[in-house]
Amino acid sequence: MAYKETHNRWTDLWMKFVTWREHHISEKSFMVILSLVTGIVCGLAAQLLKLLIELIAGLLTSHFNTTEANWLYLVYPVAGILLTVLFVKYVVRENISHGVTKVLYAISRRKSRLKKRNIYASLIASSITIGFGGSVGAEGPIVYTGAAIGSNVGQAFRLSPRMLMTLVGCGAAAGIAGIFRAPIAGMLFTIEVLMIDLTGLTVMPLLISSIAGATVAYILEGYNSEFFFAQSEPFLTNRIPFSIVLGVVCGLISYYFTKVMFMMEGIFGKIKNQGWRIFIGGVIIAGLIFIFPPLYGEGYTTINDLLNGNVSDVLDRTLFYVDRENVWFIAMFIGAIAMFKAFATSATNGAGGVGGTFAPSLFVGALVGFLFAFILNNLDLGLTLSQKNFTLMGMAGVMAGVMHAPLMAIFLTAEMTGGYNLFPAAADSLNHLISDNTDIHTLQYLHHAVGKSRRSAHASEGQERAHTA
Repeated sequence: MAYKETHNRWTDLWMKFVTWREHHISEKSFMVILSLVTGIVCGLAAQLLKLLIELIAGLLTSHFNTTEANWLYLVYPVAGILLTVLFVKYVVRENISHGVTKVLYAISRRKSRLKKRNIYASLIASSITIGFGGSVGAEGPIVYTGAAIGSNVGQAFRLSPRMLMTLVGCGAAAGIAGIFRAPIAGMLFTIEVLMIDLTGLTVMPLLISSIAGATVAYILEGYNSEFFFAQSEPFLTNRIPFSIVLGVVCGLISYYFTKVMFMMEGIFGKIKNQGWRIFIGGVIIAGLIFIFPPLYGEGYTTINDLLNGNVSDVLDRTLFYVDRENVWFIAMFIGAIAMFKAFATSATNGAGGVGGTFAPSLFVGALVGFLFAFILNNLDLGLTLSQKNFTLMGMAGVMAGVMHAPLMAIFLTAEMTGGYNLFPAAADSLNHLISDNTDIHTLQYLHHAVGKSRRSAHASEGQERAHTA
C-alpha cells in the first residue's frame, strides 16, 4: 500500500509538471530541450554498446594465436546466438531483429510509439551477438535503441504525434552520430532512410541531437576518427574513369548483397522450429568464421588493416597464414570474404542473432574497393591506383547502393575516416542507379507490414468462423 501511495504521489507530481509545461512552454520551444537531452542519452547508449562489444570480443579472442587457425571460432558464434535467443525469448519476449525496420513500422503504423523495453533490449542482445562473433553491425540496434529513447521521452511529456515522430528521428540520428562520431551522417540517415521530412520544425531538433550524440562520443573516445585514414596520395582527375567503373561494380555488389539477404531470410523464415534455425544458422556462421576470421563481428579491424596498407594481416588467425605473401591468394581470399559476408550476416540474423546491415555493407564495400585497385595494380598494366583511396570509395559506394542513401553514405564515410578531401561522388551516383529501386530497410518493412496484415486477416477469419459456428 505504501509503495502504491508513493507511486501515485510521484505520478501526480509528474502530471502536474507536464500540465504546467503544456500551458507555459510551447512544444516547438520545448523540443529544443528534449532533443538535447535525447541526444546526450543516446550518445551515452551508443558508447555503452561499443564498450560492451569490445569488452566481450576482447575477453574471448585476445589470447588467440595469429599464426594458426583457432577452433574456438566454431564455438563462440553459436554460443552468442544461443544466449541472444534465450535473452529475447525469456526476458524481452518480443522480436527485436531488424531494428531500422521496426522503427519505420512504428512511425507509419504505431504513431511513433515504441515500448520502454526497446530502450535496453537491442542494446544488450546485439552486444552479445556481435561480441561473440555474429557477423552483423551495431548500427541497426543503436537506431532502435535511440528511437525508443526519443519515443518514450516524448510520450512522457505527452507530445503530439508530429513532435513525437521528430523526437524518434532525433534519437535515431543521435544513435548513429554517437556510434560513428558522425553528426552529419546521423541527420542524413534520419532524412534519407527514416524519411523524416526536413522542415523548419524538424531541422533544429535533428541537428541538436546529432551534435549532442557525437559530442558525447568525442568526449569519451577522443577526437580520432573511427578508422585511421591519412590521404598521402591525392585523387587525380585521370582516375575518374576507374571511379566510374568502381561505381558500376559497387552497384552490382549492392544488388547481390540485398538479394542474398532476402533469399536467406526467406529460407530461415520457412524453418518454424527455433532449434533448427539456431543449428543451421550456427553451422553456417561458425564454418564461415573459422575459414574466414575477418567475418568475426563487425570487421572493423580488417577495414583498418586495408586502409593502413597491412594487407597480409587479413590472413592472420586463418588456415592460410603461410600464404600471406602470395598476392593472388590474398586477392582470392578477400574476394571470397566479400561474397560470403551476406551469407554470414543473414545466417546470424536468421538463427536468432540481433544486428544490423550498416557495418556489413561498409565492410563489403571496403573489400570491393580495395580489391578493385589491388588487382589492377598487380596486372602489370602500368597503373598505380591508390588502394586506400579506392577502399574508401568502395565503402561509400556499396553502402549507398544497399541503403539507397547516397548523401549519408558519402558523409558517413568521410566522417568515419576523416577523408573529407576525397568525396567519392562518382562511385555513389552510379551504383544508386544500378542497384534495386528500393533500399533494404524499406523492403524489410514492406515484408514485415504484409506479414502483419496477413496474420491479422487470418485472425479475423478465425474469429468470424468461430462466431458463425
